[in-house]
Amino acid sequence: MGHNTFSKDFLWMAVGQVISLFGNAVVRFALPLYLLNMTGSPALYGTVTACAFIPAILLSPLGGIVADRVNKRNIMVALDFFTAALMGAFLLLMSHVDLTVLLTVTLMILYGIAGAYQPSVQASVPVLVEKEGLMAANAVINMVSQAASLFGPVLGGVVYSIWGLTPVLAVSGICFFLSAVMELFIHIPHVRQEKGGNIWKTVGRDFKESLFFIRREKPVVGKVLLVVCAVNFFLSAMIIVGLPYVITEVLSFESSAANRLYGFAEGALAMGGLAGGIGAGIWGGRLTVSRAGELLSAATLCVFPMGISLFLFPEGAISYGVTTVCCALLMVFSTMFTIQMMAFVQEQTPGRMTGKVISVILTVSMCAQPLGNAMYGILFEWCEGLEYAVVLLAGLISLMISLRAGRIFREMGQDADSFPGRQTSREGR
Repeated sequence: MGHNTFSKDFLWMAVGQVISLFGNAVVRFALPLYLLNMTGSPALYGTVTACAFIPAILLSPLGGIVADRVNKRNIMVALDFFTAALMGAFLLLMSHVDLTVLLTVTLMILYGIAGAYQPSVQASVPVLVEKEGLMAANAVINMVSQAASLFGPVLGGVVYSIWGLTPVLAVSGICFFLSAVMELFIHIPHVRQEKGGNIWKTVGRDFKESLFFIRREKPVVGKVLLVVCAVNFFLSAMIIVGLPYVITEVLSFESSAANRLYGFAEGALAMGGLAGGIGAGIWGGRLTVSRAGELLSAATLCVFPMGISLFLFPEGAISYGVTTVCCALLMVFSTMFTIQMMAFVQEQTPGRMTGKVISVILTVSMCAQPLGNAMYGILFEWCEGLEYAVVLLAGLISLMISLRAGRIFREMGQDADSFPGRQTSREGR
């Protein structure tokens, strides 16, 4: 495989991801919005989205261990077929079960599947791509995700606002089914590892091994993890809870129009992520570790115009426009930062441990997300009429974190000539 081209199997995986993630983006847009429309409560919305993360946190380590021990293609196929069946079950039950309970349980299962699914995708990248192409390959996977997130909420917002929830679920179920069929044609090299006893002992042993690797063997990976946790808690959670609440409940838009506008705002977020992915692919060689803090600081600075516009124009279209543009710019910088960190971790981790180390990173970083979601849900409800204060507080704390992280990354940069690191050999390739 040449350094400047991707293998057929990697391209098949990317296309399968487009379809699967599009279905995921549609349904994960519509279900929480449906709950917010029914209740109008940001506290309930934040609590439910927080609960949805719990299965992802619990299943991500298992997903990473399974990704290292089972054929990754089979994992992706099985989970996509299962998710398609889940959408069918929701459609059958929605007229017979309390919708709030059904919606919460379904979101929890969807996030749990994502927690088990993503380690397989991320662990497949260094298997299918040469070391020199890791940054570009991660940029492709990220762009695939952002493209699906761009068109998913836009289409979902239009379909949901006109026809309701049922066709949204049908479209997403079809996407999961088609993705599973396409993934059947992928060949991902797999090296069998010793089973080592029952699955729970294996989970515990591998989890401890990964933590030891992160804390002792490669403490730079641990520092990256701490930064990501802080960003998830203070910045990402504010966007996840605040964006739908502000657009659909605070700004003075009619209900169906607000839902469509929220869909467009989510699309703008994904457009920013797509631009960030393209930027990471083009300028990957220039994204040194020592400058990673600059990307994070640029992302946090985008929060302040959002809060100021909410203060000056609390009910107008101006606030919507400023918020949408700033969220898109925030995603440009944060996506470049995320791709840089993922490629850094892949480069620093031996091939036999990639899946479980990534799963531990996803697990620990996701722990911050539900706590942040619940916190911001309560803050927005307590600060009704003062939503701008919550946004500005999130921006101030995030900026302080990014400045401190910048010093950490500059110290890391002194230990390596440039990013990605060149000191670690790829084991198990």
